[in-house]
Amino acid sequence: MNLLVRLRRSPWTISACSGTLIVISAIVSLVYGVNPFGANHHGAFDFAKPGPLLVADALMIAAALVAGVPIAVKAVRALLVKVVAIDLLVTIAAVGALVIGEYWESAAVTFLFAFGHALEVRTMNKTRGALAALVAVAPDTAIVMRDGDQVEISAGAVALGEIVLVKTGAKTPVDGIVVGGSGSLDEASITGESLPVEKTVGDRVFAGSISRSGLLQVEATGVGADTTLARIIHRVEEAQDAKAPTQSFMERFSRWYTPGIIVLALVAGLLTRDVVLGLTLLVIGCPGALVISIPVAVVAGIGRGARDGILIKGGEYLETSAKINAVTLDKTGTLTWGTPRLTDVVPLAENTSREDVLRWAARAEVGSEHPLAKPIVDGAAAEGFAVKELPEEVEVIAGKGVVALVDGHRVAVGNLALMSALVTSGSGSASEAASENAQLTSTMDSLAKAGRTPMAVSLDGIPLGVIAVADQIRPDAPRMVSWLHSVGVRDVVMLTGDNARVAQAVAGQVGLDEVRAGMLPEQKLEAVVGLQEKGYTVAMVGDGVNDAPALAAANVGIAMGAAGTAVAIETADIALMNDDLMKLPRAISLAKRTVSVMRQNIAIALVTVIVLLTGVFLGEVTMALGMLVHEGSVLLVIVNAMRLMRPKRFRE
Repeated sequence: MNLLVRLRRSPWTISACSGTLIVISAIVSLVYGVNPFGANHHGAFDFAKPGPLLVADALMIAAALVAGVPIAVKAVRALLVKVVAIDLLVTIAAVGALVIGEYWESAAVTFLFAFGHALEVRTMNKTRGALAALVAVAPDTAIVMRDGDQVEISAGAVALGEIVLVKTGAKTPVDGIVVGGSGSLDEASITGESLPVEKTVGDRVFAGSISRSGLLQVEATGVGADTTLARIIHRVEEAQDAKAPTQSFMERFSRWYTPGIIVLALVAGLLTRDVVLGLTLLVIGCPGALVISIPVAVVAGIGRGARDGILIKGGEYLETSAKINAVTLDKTGTLTWGTPRLTDVVPLAENTSREDVLRWAARAEVGSEHPLAKPIVDGAAAEGFAVKELPEEVEVIAGKGVVALVDGHRVAVGNLALMSALVTSGSGSASEAASENAQLTSTMDSLAKAGRTPMAVSLDGIPLGVIAVADQIRPDAPRMVSWLHSVGVRDVVMLTGDNARVAQAVAGQVGLDEVRAGMLPEQKLEAVVGLQEKGYTVAMVGDGVNDAPALAAANVGIAMGAAGTAVAIETADIALMNDDLMKLPRAISLAKRTVSVMRQNIAIALVTVIVLLTGVFLGEVTMALGMLVHEGSVLLVIVNAMRLMRPKRFRE
């Protein structure tokens, strides 16, 4: 019974049955000595013919009906909603061929059309393989800890906050946080990362990732439809069904084109009084390759992106991304890691070591909540003198720094304005203070020009030295900018709220085309709009939450590191599932490749129709040959689109 159901639902069943009948009919005719593919029948079904030829005719008619009836049903359904579909052209041609006795032509046309439809269905299913793969990795069961026991339940039955065990070889059933154990997870289905990722306590995990080693205890923070995997599946499903502007245009074009072909065939048949010519024109004019040329490319492109951890919202954004020639991005968290680290410790006072400067700074900053305090304290701990004792007093001076009382000494860490006042009042002569200030200024300027944030350290009014922190540039940022240029992006622009010196230093190392520093979110919006007014198609790279005005104004909003971020996945035009900067040029390259394939497919389809129509009027193309070439063009555009499923490799 299951076999019969599968056969009934298979797109290949109809064409297989029709093809089998055609082969049997041809064999019968050949055995009797008659060419089965010639124009050997004219007029009504002739019962005076020898029995074998009657059988051959009946089989050929049956082949035409088996393949043609479903086509006719679709044509009628389309007409009921006032749509003149391609199926109507084939139906009219097939029925007309039967009426005038061209049984082979009718059978060939309907068989080839049914075969082409089956091929289209199979190809679309294959191009949707990324979606099928995502659905396949969705776990069915979960092992949870309840009352100290391991209980296996449905993955959808896991409650928020429950502890889930993920053993080696198992699929992670929920989004969550590791609260115990360690191991490595294959997150390729979520982020596109090919190598397993090590997970320890405090790390995030995603539903659908596969454990390659270890045992993890995971506290569930997202279950069922609220997991990252479920959101990705939903987004890919919607995206593959969304139509690109070119596809919508082609569908509107075919609504006029198809009736036009019917009129052309009718006029040609009446003027020449050649029914076969008219019917052949109906078959030749079928815009099948034209109609499928765009959707198969869009689905393949979006599917390729999903496999690479690049979620594209739909065909519209795929086409727009192919036009991107300006990319705007933030510095912190995009070009840099977003986590400042201690980079420099410069002692200035006599008999003062590097360790002295760092230790006093860390002792003062351990009681501060300033964002730059943590890298100083962490830097001291990394060098072997962890700070645990809090200072007796802490005074935060807004816009200047911090002054703390440590073991009876007044320690200050801050900018030149703070140091100038403290040095003047705490040291000897005014000239000595001026000299110390000059040395501080020179050192701090030098560090600032290098893209670091310098802070002076003083002890009881005497400057000890300078420490500096910096947000580290991602090692692949320069390569990302180079790749963006290689895929056609003219300008890569940094829009940052950081100071100009730091921004310029980062831009110089990365190779950016333009830097705009000290910007508020509203100014970033103005910058994006300004680029658009100059004729640029602009992509804005953000996190899907911050810089919302600029993301909304850009032609394409791109969210980086969107895995696990529901807002980013749902609102971004393109979501890059992890923080791999290389996915940005890959996304633009994929969009350009997809649009290129779309244009190639349109050219293939139009050239085929023009050549065939010319051949028909010259008397060189028959109905069956025309349909064969037509279906060949369908196969060609499909194969061309399937090239998008291969991953693109950039040259280093």
